Amino acid sequence: MRPTPHKVLGAGALTVVAVAALVLPGTPATAGPATAAACTPAQVVANGGFESGTSPWTASSSTVITSRSGQAAHGGSSYAWLDGVGGTHTDTLGQSVTIPSGCGSATLTYWLHIDTAETTSSTAYDKLTAKLGSTTLATYSNLDKNTGYVKKSIDVSSFAGQTVNLSFTGTEDSSLQTSFVLDDIALDTADGTTPPPTGATRTPAAPAYTVNLSSDTSGTVWTGHESVTFTNASATALGEVYLRLWDNYHGTCDAMPVKVGNVTGGTAGALSVACTALKVDLPSPLAQGQSATIGFDLGITVPSGADRFGHDGAFSFVGNALPVLAVRDGAGWHLDPYTNNGESFYSLAADFKVTLDHPSSLLVPATGTSTDTPGSSGRTVTTATATKVRDFAWAAGPFTKISGTSAAGVPVNVYSVSGISSSSAQSMLSTAKTAVDAHAARFGAYPYGELDAVIDNNYWFGGMEYPGFVLDVVSTTALTHEIGHQWWYGIVGDDEYTSPWLDEAFTDYATDLALGKTGSNCWNSVSWASAAEKITNSMGYWDAHSSRYSTVVYGYGKCALHDLRRVLGDTAMAKLLKDYASAHWYGVSTTAEFKAAAQAATSTDLTSFWTQHRIEG
Repeated sequence: MRPTPHKVLGAGALTVVAVAALVLPGTPATAGPATAAACTPAQVVANGGFESGTSPWTASSSTVITSRSGQAAHGGSSYAWLDGVGGTHTDTLGQSVTIPSGCGSATLTYWLHIDTAETTSSTAYDKLTAKLGSTTLATYSNLDKNTGYVKKSIDVSSFAGQTVNLSFTGTEDSSLQTSFVLDDIALDTADGTTPPPTGATRTPAAPAYTVNLSSDTSGTVWTGHESVTFTNASATALGEVYLRLWDNYHGTCDAMPVKVGNVTGGTAGALSVACTALKVDLPSPLAQGQSATIGFDLGITVPSGADRFGHDGAFSFVGNALPVLAVRDGAGWHLDPYTNNGESFYSLAADFKVTLDHPSSLLVPATGTSTDTPGSSGRTVTTATATKVRDFAWAAGPFTKISGTSAAGVPVNVYSVSGISSSSAQSMLSTAKTAVDAHAARFGAYPYGELDAVIDNNYWFGGMEYPGFVLDVVSTTALTHEIGHQWWYGIVGDDEYTSPWLDEAFTDYATDLALGKTGSNCWNSVSWASAAEKITNSMGYWDAHSSRYSTVVYGYGKCALHDLRRVLGDTAMAKLLKDYASAHWYGVSTTAEFKAAAQAATSTDLTSFWTQHRIEG
């Protein structure tokens, strides 16, 4: 997504110049990381689970390390509870740690649960800061509230050979409590040659959605039924699932744009996360490898506004409206809040068969490959089928459609609202054909059949990506960017709330390459706003620092990748990204996995590179 129309990071302060070719002649860098000095792997935090009393922790009060009721431990019976008072208050927790020299990696991990009585979705009233010595590693706030614990992982390799104080400081303002609950804190050192561990198995896996909806005469109200079949891929039994009703952000819990009823195959529980998450308890827990199906009636009402979910007069844009399954992994259920600043979406590759019954006067571009058949009098049934996609979106309206085929054979359709000139539409068709082939040549063949682009210059956000389907203003750069998301988010998935840089920075880097730009010297323009600001920060951080989101995640992120290319060399960088995309095709990328893959592609120790570029995880 482009946060603002025509935003082209890399222009102005981040000026880029043309490059003759991505791959230059030369010898690729030798694979494999540099050999580190002798290292004895160790875990250097003492009593990180708080099960052995309070020593050696130093806390602001005797109530910080506790087993009292009101919160729960992640493991065992004790935990650290900072704040939660509901008045002006500060709690601290810390211990001295020695990080041995000679180890190629050092990783701080901890499990964090945040609950709050604050109701704001924009202001960080209460904060938790994690530090090593005087260096701020991470900051969290009431905006980062979550259901259950979330595992945090931070690269602290730059502290090797130092004895420093590991500390956590929680501060509350004058009203409305926020509790910051910590458990199972560890700081592991290793020799740097073993890739970091990934999270536990992601589940529910292999979802298959079947949807049948019928619209009113305007295409703004859709009603019908949805079902989803899924499998528990995890060794841990699956007793419930969560449906994400993302577009309820655009209404209220009293007037929800997305309504689910008559659930079968499970028992509907309470709505949570501002009515964007619906728990469904299964009749009995699913063991690993077992499958189940749930179904429900579905109603969707598209609000007014040229938004990714909204209608611009007669033209409706229906993104993120179909309920999709939330993901459970080693961090638990991912039930992050909606963000309008970027994306919160995290889903596994799924199959969709969506049948849309609508007036024949409306064209209905959609994710996947579509076929139209006659419906009842004056109506058409559009059936869209998509395989291995992370979401499904469509539009409805009296669009003007033009079509073509890219040089590599990808069918491309451009749907324009009224007011878009034919020359602009043709320009966007040409851009789309060129972009889809350029990205495919670098990262792997486009797998989704056709590609639909819906063009409206009234979009406040510039552009938005969905599998095989993008919304965009008339902009060569923005459209090339959104099509790049077909690989970085669509094919190579990520947790967009936790790690927005993995799709936005990678896509902006891909956009530069497709447009012949190399980001020469763009890292020289970097100026950090604070010690807490990092390329790898979550949307919780960026929603609290929204003015810096585009600059850091898009601009500094892509410049860091340009810088990495200069370290590895053009040939090695090109191979790294193509191989990485192939290895994570229809899977999920994490920062730790990308860092490990990059390190394996060069004999240069990248530890200082990650630190300099503030890429943690």
